[in-house]
Amino acid sequence: MALKIRLARGGSKKRPYYHVVLADARSPRDGRFLENLGSWNPMLAKDDEKRVQLNGERIKHWLDKGALPTDRVLRFLDEAGISKREARNNPEKAKPGKKAQERAAEKAQKAADAAEAAASAE
Repeated sequence: MALKIRLARGGSKKRPYYHVVLADARSPRDGRFLENLGSWNPMLAKDDEKRVQLNGERIKHWLDKGALPTDRVLRFLDEAGISKREARNNPEKAKPGKKAQERAAEKAQKAADAAEAAASAE
C-alpha cells in the first residue's frame, strides 16, 4: 500500500483549513486517512506559530516506513527541520508560450518593415 503524507481540506467556503494526514495514495483528498499528523491554517499570519503545527515524532516514524510527502507538505517539513527539500529551478517557466513568441516575432517584423519603408521614402 503506497502511503502519502498530504493535506486534507477542511473549513468553510473561502476560509480554508487543512489537516496534514497520512493516507493511502488511492483515497480521495478529503476521504479516508490513517492518521492525523498536524494542521495548516493559511488564514493566519506567516509568522504565527499556530499557522503550521506538525507532530514531528509521528511524521518521522511514517517517513521511515516509506510514506512520501507531497510537495507542499515537504516544504513544511523542510521548515521544521524534519526532512530536506531540494531547491527547484525551471528556467523554461518564465518564457512566453509558443503563440506569444510568434506574435512578438510578427510584431517585430512589422516594425522592421515600417522602418525600412520610412527609410526608403526619404
